[in-house]
Amino acid sequence: MMGNYMWQIKKISILRLAQGESIFVNGNDLLAFEPSVRWDIKLMKKKVSGMLAGGLFNVKLEGAGLVAITSHYEPLTLIVQPGDSVYTDPNATVAWSGDLKTEFVTDVSFKTFIGRGSGESIQMKFTGSGFVVVQPFEEVYTTNGNQG
Repeated sequence: MMGNYMWQIKKISILRLAQGESIFVNGNDLLAFEPSVRWDIKLMKKKVSGMLAGGLFNVKLEGAGLVAITSHYEPLTLIVQPGDSVYTDPNATVAWSGDLKTEFVTDVSFKTFIGRGSGESIQMKFTGSGFVVVQPFEEVYTTNGNQG
């Protein structure tokens, strides 16, 4: 029976926020945070893209304290620098620096519609200075709440 639930096992990573720092976390990947950390639920701007990023909502956390996030397997941290944008798969994006600008970009062509596309049709674009945490696993969300 345990084999059916192996996809639910996630790695826990602890982040330390300094005073004045903030981070956005996919709501499905936020485990816990200290009482000193302020939080707010943020609605994604594009509903379709937001659903691809794990739901319509992400949690903005700010202030000094510890934050526990989860990911499938070992997370990868990508550094974003001015003039050097980072693109991620919304379904693999776990968290990002609060100062980054985000937008959704699409690469839809005729090949996409006939199944010959060579990558993700919708990506998250990050610009500015900060970091993005991704997981080597694409979370798929269904209407009955199961993911995998």
